Amino acid sequence: MKKKTLKLLTGMMAVTMLSGCGEAATPAEPAPVEASAEPTEVAADVTEAPTEAAEPTEEAPAEETVMKDRSGNDIVLPEEVNTIISMSPATTRVLIDMGYADKIVAADVNAQASYADELNDDTIYFDMMTPDQEQIVALAPDIVFTSGMSSKDGVDAFENVREAGLCVADIPSSASIADVEADVLFIGQCVGDEAAAQELVDEMEETIAEIKEIAATIPEDEKKTVLFELYTPSADFPTIYTAGPGTYINEMMELVGAINIAADADKQWPALTEEAAVAADPQVILSADMYTPDAINTILGMEGWENVTAIQNGDVYLLNADEVNQPCHKIIEALKDIAVFMYPEYYEYDENEEIKPAA
Repeated sequence: MKKKTLKLLTGMMAVTMLSGCGEAATPAEPAPVEASAEPTEVAADVTEAPTEAAEPTEEAPAEETVMKDRSGNDIVLPEEVNTIISMSPATTRVLIDMGYADKIVAADVNAQASYADELNDDTIYFDMMTPDQEQIVALAPDIVFTSGMSSKDGVDAFENVREAGLCVADIPSSASIADVEADVLFIGQCVGDEAAAQELVDEMEETIAEIKEIAATIPEDEKKTVLFELYTPSADFPTIYTAGPGTYINEMMELVGAINIAADADKQWPALTEEAAVAADPQVILSADMYTPDAINTILGMEGWENVTAIQNGDVYLLNADEVNQPCHKIIEALKDIAVFMYPEYYEYDENEEIKPAA
């Protein structure tokens, strides 16, 4: 069936980066059950009269599961999750890898670009910034996962969805690897599958531990400087947007033993001029550019960059934009690539595409 796109994303500067599901009453704590009294002995010559059958009691309603979403809002989780709307490609990736692709009835258009082949043919796609709230309500999903991007200007793009009583769980764009792991576990809680989520986090931790062990063997005088760029500068857009302090991308570069040239910037996502980037003379350039055709050769041939060490040595590498930009468990794949690109003399892939010390 042809996929239905309700709205097209009108343009959004990449990188990833509310109230909850309505007012939730805190369930009353159940009263403790007292121990029954000791039975009294019945005389042998006394015949007990049969007791009348007790009237059937009405089954108590299921207790609500009230929790905080990742933005700190109270939400009430559904008893079962059979239909999901995911308005963040990072969340969609987590759900797919947990085995919930078939439950996703709608997603955002960024997920359509990356993951449409892994979702149902009749999945509906919305613009995460201006979603069709009426249509979302009509779909009546059990839960709606939203992204901090949807309310980045202080306007709640899902206000009407919340007012309709649907569970809306917000996950703001996380800035650290620990927060990304917490996001994955939160998604597992929401769909009632903590074990699958924990498995993804455990795999992350195993790779991180291996990389830390190898990184500890890199001497200080061999550590390389690196420039990470989101877009390749051009005459029309000469600014270089990069990852600075307080971002998981900066954390990943430091984990492998690299020195980010923007680590001391005063913003999480600083904008560098070409002059500043050239003056920093990075030894390696990592790009997440998914817009420039033949980005690597474009960077290698940029005018005025001829004397930059990374250009002279050809140490310019393209990262998978989805893996590095979307804050979910897949950032570990980007972490492995960063390690191998930065230090092929210390890191390499084994036959299972896992990191090991270079031979």
